[in-house]
Amino acid sequence: MIHIVFNEADTAVLEKAMELDETLQGKIVLVKDDYSVGPVWNIYLGDGVAARKNWWAQVLSEGDYSRKAEDEMADDYKTVAELVGALRRNPDEVLWIWAAQNNHDVSGYYWLLHFVKEFQGRVFILYLNNLPFINEKGNIFYPSWLHTIPPKEFIKAKKLARPITLSEFETDPDEWIRLCNENKGVRMLEGGKKLVQYDYDFYDADLKHYITKDWQKAGRVISQFLSKNKHTTGEAYLLWRLRVILNEGAYEVQGEAKNRKDFEVKRKSGVTEQVNE
Repeated sequence: MIHIVFNEADTAVLEKAMELDETLQGKIVLVKDDYSVGPVWNIYLGDGVAARKNWWAQVLSEGDYSRKAEDEMADDYKTVAELVGALRRNPDEVLWIWAAQNNHDVSGYYWLLHFVKEFQGRVFILYLNNLPFINEKGNIFYPSWLHTIPPKEFIKAKKLARPITLSEFETDPDEWIRLCNENKGVRMLEGGKKLVQYDYDFYDADLKHYITKDWQKAGRVISQFLSKNKHTTGEAYLLWRLRVILNEGAYEVQGEAKNRKDFEVKRKSGVTEQVNE
């Protein structure tokens, strides 16, 4: 059994679940890139792959994530080639794709399907779509992310595994290609597995809402956004958008706008607070 997850934090909690239930034992494969943001046009061809890597290099080029840009750029294509090879060599091997109800996981699911179509019947999906679980305090909750589920609850979650149908293998890749051809920068989950797309500045207005009249570390602005906003995305993307926003000239900056902890921001006098619509 091979498990696919789309967040590094999911790997740790799934490993703990395996310790509790030996029937879950298997190799965990992490899809590293966040396909809910960035260019996806021609994503399965060389020019599209190169365009996406170049875009990430720009986004991650300074500050907290510069090392990742230089040394740790996710090579999911190598990962998936190894995955396909393992499935071809062992006809008894099965693949479990774990996804929670968020734009990050669902975008990763769509991207992955292209590579595993030939294994229909051996590829299973565990999509935690509006399903209740019990948290560490014994309360019912509806997780948006796998890593928020206690390991013991994965024993219940495994019962959700079902084969991806032939119909899904036909329609879902077509839906993903349609999204890729729209050539927009942000993908949001509207419900079920339906993704809708927006321009790269989709989060900007909400991010501005957390820039106040008082000096704040950039990291605090981002953390406020992540903890309070309805729609969220990764910190690296938000830091990039914050830099873009600061270039508009409506905000003051103290320090070098690179690391989140190294510079502060506030609204300029006379600039009204951004109100979310």
